[in-house]
Amino acid sequence: MSQSSAVSFEFFPPADAVAAAQLAAALAQLAPLNPEFVSVTHGADGSSRGRTYDCVQQMRRSAGWRVVPHLTCLGSTRAEVQALAERYWSAGCRRLVALRGDAAVADAAKGAGDYRHASELITDLVAMHDFELLVAAYPEGHPDTGTVEADVANLKRKVDAGARGAITQFFFDTDAFLRYRDRCLGAGIAVPIVPGILPIRRFAQVERFAARCGTSIPDWLRRRFAAGGGARGDGSNDGSDDGSGAIAVEIALEQVLRLKSHGVRDFHFYTLNHADLTRAVCVASGLCAGEADQRLWRFG
Repeated sequence: MSQSSAVSFEFFPPADAVAAAQLAAALAQLAPLNPEFVSVTHGADGSSRGRTYDCVQQMRRSAGWRVVPHLTCLGSTRAEVQALAERYWSAGCRRLVALRGDAAVADAAKGAGDYRHASELITDLVAMHDFELLVAAYPEGHPDTGTVEADVANLKRKVDAGARGAITQFFFDTDAFLRYRDRCLGAGIAVPIVPGILPIRRFAQVERFAARCGTSIPDWLRRRFAAGGGARGDGSNDGSDDGSGAIAVEIALEQVLRLKSHGVRDFHFYTLNHADLTRAVCVASGLCAGEADQRLWRFG
């Protein structure tokens, strides 16, 4: 990562024409922020492998950005994974996000495959080419291991195998990230650990995400969304039209500013293929130059 602040954005491959139009709109709105890279997710069981590859190629051609594909390994054979990695290398992709994938999803869909751990995938990719590999980190512990100490040990194995950086799962307990960063330094992990920031578009949706990935939802967060009318469970709120968009931006902005005060320079945003909240946070925090809808924040 660069010495000055840098941002990166995550997207997922669209499943239909409507979703493709939404993604195109988000890309157009975020392009002026000049992200260091954008990443594209890959189904935990390999189910979106083709869509991910096509999306990566289209984004590289149309926007000229540095596009970083996700590559998961659970439920796949070494031959399948290596063939896809070779396609990415031949297409000019030199950076990958190397992930294990979701065990329950992958095993149910395809069986065990040849991999059990992301470190095995990293070892194979390093042997193939000089990929710059990014991996996942879990400041509150991975749901399959349950402890932060276990995740630090797992991250150390991935770094020892050749990973050059990590992006964390989203979190709302900033202290948990800072403690995790300290533990990683104590364990001899010297690669950049970039915090993953998720502006909350739909509170009920984020609750479901958090339950699956082991992220805690603090009581103060529930209270702030409930007070603003943004904690509805019907999924109808898009985070921009009833005041909860401003709450979402304020919360993410507070998080970014606090992390910056502790020396964090680089940030990875989970966009969910929408631009407005992410753009507002990036501009209001000073991470990026530009303009954003000032109705979405109340600072400054």
